[in-house]
Amino acid sequence: MKILRTRAASVSRQGLCTALLVASLTAAVGVSPPHNTAGADESSPRPSDPQGKPHGVPNLALPDLAPKNPGKGKPGGGTGGDAPDGNTGIPKTALAAYQNAARLAATQLPGCHIPWELIAGIGRVESVHAGGYGLRSDGSTEKPIRGPRLTGGQFAEIRDTDKGRWDGDTEYDRAVGPTQFIPSTWEMSGADGNGDGIKDPNNIFDAALGTAHYLCANNRDLNSSADLDKAVLSYNQSREYVTAVLAWMRTYQSGNVGTVPDDTPTTPHNPSGDTSGTGPTRPSPGTGSTTTPPSNKPSPGKQTPTPEKPRPQKPDPQKPEPPKKPDPQKPDPPKKPDPEKPTPSPVTHLKRTSAANVEATAGDAFDKPGNVQALDKTNKPVVGARVVFEIIGESTKARFLGGSKKVTATTLKDGIAEAPTILAGATAGQFPLRATVEGKDSVTPVDFNATVKPAPAPHADEIIRVGNESLKAEPNSAFTSKIVIQASADGKAMPGIGMTATVAPANGEGTVKAGPYFKDKNGKPVREVDLGKTGKTGQVTLPELFADDLPGSFTVRVVSSDGQVLLVRLTVLAAEPTQKPSTTPSASPKS
Repeated sequence: MKILRTRAASVSRQGLCTALLVASLTAAVGVSPPHNTAGADESSPRPSDPQGKPHGVPNLALPDLAPKNPGKGKPGGGTGGDAPDGNTGIPKTALAAYQNAARLAATQLPGCHIPWELIAGIGRVESVHAGGYGLRSDGSTEKPIRGPRLTGGQFAEIRDTDKGRWDGDTEYDRAVGPTQFIPSTWEMSGADGNGDGIKDPNNIFDAALGTAHYLCANNRDLNSSADLDKAVLSYNQSREYVTAVLAWMRTYQSGNVGTVPDDTPTTPHNPSGDTSGTGPTRPSPGTGSTTTPPSNKPSPGKQTPTPEKPRPQKPDPQKPEPPKKPDPQKPDPPKKPDPEKPTPSPVTHLKRTSAANVEATAGDAFDKPGNVQALDKTNKPVVGARVVFEIIGESTKARFLGGSKKVTATTLKDGIAEAPTILAGATAGQFPLRATVEGKDSVTPVDFNATVKPAPAPHADEIIRVGNESLKAEPNSAFTSKIVIQASADGKAMPGIGMTATVAPANGEGTVKAGPYFKDKNGKPVREVDLGKTGKTGQVTLPELFADDLPGSFTVRVVSSDGQVLLVRLTVLAAEPTQKPSTTPSASPKS
């Protein structure tokens, strides 16, 4: 997909629209005017997560807000792809993948509030929705989407972390797939978006859900403009990148999006920056400029002069010289070690570089659960070692972000590998987090003791009875009204408050052996019951109450799990006296 070009007749209109869009985005998310790199905050890539480092060439073209033909490109009815006139069509399968990812994230990460339009913005800037790569309905592509070899220089230097599994390169990593994940980042944030049991960054359904997991890391709430800004910066440390992604997100949210067939003809965007046959060179991360390679064709109407004498050609530094044929008379010189391919020192031991004991509350996350340093026999840091972090056992439901119990991180120049975020889950308990060196059973593992603390119990300021009608019953009959108890705090209903109810004497103290009673599941009288916890409305309803043949005043003592006590008055009426028939004979009438 070529970067959008403006025609002379519409430069003013498009420039104004783009300026207005950028201004609105700046106000919406607090984005400062474009500059080359972001500040060093929590959005910066962590040592074990190089995703935010320069890893490819994104398409930073902004949407053209002025349609070429009025009436086209309306919501749901766009025709054609991302043409220079501003149509914003998304391939049918890509759109389904983005919406599916947002739907799954709403269940898996409910506090994140990630919209599908943000995931689509990432997909648009990274690969133009996999357009031109043969997107199939199952989410795969006919041709792989790969970024440049990350050998350093213009891009980050990241040596191979996946043994070529995803990127086909066993020396250096390359960003892969429709949303351009670096393999080591995919190991931490990868997800199965299509339910086939495989987490494949080259499949747009998996890549879209993995993108959601990555953007939602660190407990971000993307309803917050600050968290939204940090999330996108963590994907690529460029303000121009943030502006482009959010511009497409806002455009899609405005309804200016149409679905196009997966096979809509388009020129693929090449994130590797190789421009052979793919149009002008794309801007590198952190820049908004474009470079057009010089043309070797003569200008129209001019003849190319023929030089009288061929001039000696200077070696082109961009083109390597052809290999020389070996001289059979001369022995081959000894090969020198390649300075670009240092042999990593073997890891002999791991050293814990963070606290041995970590804690999180149920429902929260272990943000930084543990770091280890890989060292050789001389105690020097080992770069490029693969450290496996694993959650041992099932004592809790803790999982790494993405749902896995095991992830692999690569040590950097300081030899340190950092375990990614762990979601504590809802179950309290303890578990070991174990760090080992991949493929080296001889290296002693390092364990971290992780504790999931119970979530604080809910607290109610008071409990009251709903309603004020008198509770009376005839002997050996049921009370006509049921008792409903309301728990609240600061005037708001409090769910989750446990309660018990006990039939007590009139003063509310102790228990009784006769008088009103509840029934157990077998219909037998009981005078103490567990009421369970209050529901969403903060209420709980007592079971039906019955009176025996003992009249008098009683109470039901209701006690909450946080110590609140409520007495509810009960009255069992006295039985009416039964009149006996008279035994005195009546006087006989006189005759």
